Order: sequence, then C-alpha cells, then structure tokens
Amino acid sequence: MLISEVIQRKPRTIELLMMVGLGCIGCPASMMESIEQGAMTHGIDPDVLVQKLNEY
Repeated sequence: MLISEVIQRKPRTIELLMMVGLGCIGCPASMMESIEQGAMTHGIDPDVLVQKLNEY
C-alpha cells in the first residue's frame, strides 16, 4: 500500500509515521512510495512498521 493511501484512510497514522522517522509525509515521494519502500529508505524494518500501523 502506498504511504499516501494509508494517510488518506487513517489520517491519525501521520503521527505514528513521524514518530518512527518517516518525516517526509508531505513529500512527493509519499504519493508513489509504498510503506515498504519508505521504511527501507529510512532504515526502518517494514514488517515492524506495518504491524505498528495496523495496531494504531
């Protein structure tokens, strides 16, 4: 799923994404980047991030 899709469906996840280090929520890449791609770019384990997003 794209970062932008997650934000559209659950806007409250912006706070979590910022807390874990994905501070570029508003950048153009977030419109085309998957959660996995964004996590890996920022040195975050994608599986852990998806788990946290699902719990949030």
